[in-house]
Amino acid sequence: MRVTKAFMSFFESEKAGGLILLLCTAFSLVISNTSFSESYFAIWHHPIANHSFEHWINDGLMAIFFLMIGLELEREVYKGELSKFKDAILPISGALGGMLFPALIFLLFNFGTKTQSGIGIPMATDIAFALGVLSLVGNKVPNSLKVFLTALAVIDDLGAIIVIALFYTKTLYFVNLVISLSIFAGLLVLNRMKVNNLWIYLVAGVFMWYFMLNSGVHATITGVLLAFAIPFQDGSEKTISYKLQHFLHKPVVFIILPLFALCNTAIVIGSDWLHNFTEDYSMGIIFGLIIGKPLGIIVFSYLAILFGLAKLPKELSMKKLLGAGFLGGIGFTMSIFITLLAFEDDEIINNAKFMILVASMLSGIVGFLWLKRFCK
Repeated sequence: MRVTKAFMSFFESEKAGGLILLLCTAFSLVISNTSFSESYFAIWHHPIANHSFEHWINDGLMAIFFLMIGLELEREVYKGELSKFKDAILPISGALGGMLFPALIFLLFNFGTKTQSGIGIPMATDIAFALGVLSLVGNKVPNSLKVFLTALAVIDDLGAIIVIALFYTKTLYFVNLVISLSIFAGLLVLNRMKVNNLWIYLVAGVFMWYFMLNSGVHATITGVLLAFAIPFQDGSEKTISYKLQHFLHKPVVFIILPLFALCNTAIVIGSDWLHNFTEDYSMGIIFGLIIGKPLGIIVFSYLAILFGLAKLPKELSMKKLLGAGFLGGIGFTMSIFITLLAFEDDEIINNAKFMILVASMLSGIVGFLWLKRFCK
């Protein structure tokens, strides 16, 4: 299968990013449960301009992460693996199943409870971790499987973004939202007028982020909107869209996501940690990611092939797709992000994060062993 240079560059950077995230998570978990924990927590709670350092990472720097996700999604839609409907329908189907089944499983355990709002937690796939684990399988992994998992994870992220925008907006300040969307509309006009000065878009994007932040809608949504306002043109290396995407890769993968992992996996594991596995939201997260994800991905992919909507590439098999489905159960970044929006109780947030880590680790191990067995 012919794979674009941009895709391989993306795959390589995400592979390295996954390994760095793993190290950051391990470090954060260890230090959070030592005598240094108080000093470590103080770093993330340190006030900067009336907000904590953690808040600036989650609401500020993560908007840049979403900007990169938006640029990658735009490239896939216009020029990449999602540009042809026949090629795109397989990962789209898998992604839809991979969002629907985990949500239903979580709802099964939590319907009518105070933790029902966490329904979006097991719906997302962490691109960096999933591709990082896939890379450990070795060079026997077919390119079409890399493309499938990448496209599926990007679509998953889009689904998570839509879920955040629709279901995790608690109080809406209409005037600020209108101002933010008006700036977005103005940028779309500039796009149509073929204005290619990147700084105009970035400066306007900062104002759009500020008003979105104060509208009640989560400010990181601004990143995706800004990505689609920036001119894509022919997508070549000379375009400002490509240059920005290429520039953002390393800061996002090697600075922003590691910072997010460090501050959001500062989890204290109490002596009664085993008891936490019996909580409704814990079972919803674990079963949603470990069982719901691969089941939804393989069922919807199979149905798309069965009804002739999609075609299975020659070098793939349903067993290999199931392996990708297990890797889809690695939630991490987006799952933790949604946890912060879904819950307000610090104890529930802390425990939910731990369950995400456990479920993601088990999904990664099962996916690795499965693909190691069938990718020969």
